[in-house]
Amino acid sequence: CHLIHYLRLSHHLIVLNYLICTFDKLKSVSSEDINITDAIFDGVEVRVFEPPAKQDERLKRSVVYIHGGGWALASARTSLYNNLCRIMAESLNAVVVSVEYRLVPEVCFPEQFHDAFRATKHFLQPDVLAEYSVDPSRIAISGDSAGGNLAAAVCQQLSKEEHLTIRPKLQALIYPVLQAFDFNTPSYQQNMNMPVLPRYVMINYWIDYFNGNYDLAHSLLINNHTALDVGQAVSFRGRLNWTSLLPSSFKKNYKPVIQTTGKAEIIQEIPALLDVRAVPLLAENETLQLQPKTYILTCENDVLRDDGVMYAKRLENAGVEVTLDHFDDCFHGCMIFTIWPTDFSAGIQTRNSYIKWLDENL
Repeated sequence: CHLIHYLRLSHHLIVLNYLICTFDKLKSVSSEDINITDAIFDGVEVRVFEPPAKQDERLKRSVVYIHGGGWALASARTSLYNNLCRIMAESLNAVVVSVEYRLVPEVCFPEQFHDAFRATKHFLQPDVLAEYSVDPSRIAISGDSAGGNLAAAVCQQLSKEEHLTIRPKLQALIYPVLQAFDFNTPSYQQNMNMPVLPRYVMINYWIDYFNGNYDLAHSLLINNHTALDVGQAVSFRGRLNWTSLLPSSFKKNYKPVIQTTGKAEIIQEIPALLDVRAVPLLAENETLQLQPKTYILTCENDVLRDDGVMYAKRLENAGVEVTLDHFDDCFHGCMIFTIWPTDFSAGIQTRNSYIKWLDENL
């Protein structure tokens, strides 16, 4: 993929996504158990999973799901996410709306956020919910990894919409990526070379999302963009102080990496690094207080572990009811790996725990 990119034949992410879809042979068809349809919500493609109506049942609960993949890979139509959403719909007897937002490099931030927000806001309209027989008081917003990022950002934006009459009851975030302020949290240091999502890969995903220059990767890695002399970052520092937000079991013996002198021009070149629509962990407390009851799943072997744990703590400090579901023996992305030949016990374990929480709270 990188060779093709280097030869200027195509962007490596386009090639990688092509390979993913080529090897994914699933034909997504409806069955007697779940009706699967594709629709357009305010210009955004979605896939809707509907269980059959039960006798004397009037309205169903619902989940808006936003898939992961570094804002650049995967699809609501791939077998991994199609299977997850089908199982959610069956297990919860719920209408699941899977958002097919546009990807890098076709579009970059904030377009992925806009797609997810527009599709979700459209679905929350009373007439649309009535069309799908959804109970307006029992809707969750959810997503994994980059989809968890978008789900958190969408929830925050929805909470600011004064004229919105229907709001989500819950948000459920699966190993979400929530900040690009500090790439040296304990989990980033501990898991910097962990397969599936090494630190340098996550930094490159951020650069691609922001349409930035790969030459900035090393400066980001050592936190030059948020050094003490970078004035734009000063007001956000207290919102992401992992020495106070993380339990000692996660901090271990790791030390903060705070540069005295950095490169303010990085923030000038990529101001989205401090945009809460991209980095929900940096939201102000007034916004966090408005968030719905929250579930956050984290994995020990994941650079993003501390993103989720810190967000859980900040929400809890703001008065939000939070369930932090941590798995010591699991890794980033594991929840979608439940289909042969990647049917891992970690995937079944995390998926069952996630669905159980939704079933009990939605």
